Amino acid sequence: MRVQAFMFYGCAIFFLVTDVVYWLWSGDWTGTTAMALAVGLAGLIGFYIHFTIRRLENSNGGPLYEDDPEGEIADAAGELGFFSPHSWWPLFVGMSAAAIALGVVFGWWLVFLGVAAILMSTIGFVFEYYRGHFAH
Repeated sequence: MRVQAFMFYGCAIFFLVTDVVYWLWSGDWTGTTAMALAVGLAGLIGFYIHFTIRRLENSNGGPLYEDDPEGEIADAAGELGFFSPHSWWPLFVGMSAAAIALGVVFGWWLVFLGVAAILMSTIGFVFEYYRGHFAH
């Protein structure tokens, strides 16, 4: 997966060069700022992937199977991680965020209720698998 990190680094460099050319040619601050944010986003994703892969390689004791030129498909067999079987909490988080957005339009009292609801639903979402049937 090291290739993916370098791909995002390359995108960041491309966006940087394009941003400088755009700024010098047009002088538009809005587009320049948007392109600078694209540079930061691509660099951030590349940085995250790069250091996540380094941590995984250190825990495995060697390169990942994707980076091994002599790797086999069977090397990828096994557990990939924990995936939620089902959850109602994203619905509650979304409804709470909608209440906050509607509160800005209709009244600040709804914003306060939405903030309280989003705090409770986020806590429920984070600690969903600490108790009950799917606790691990």
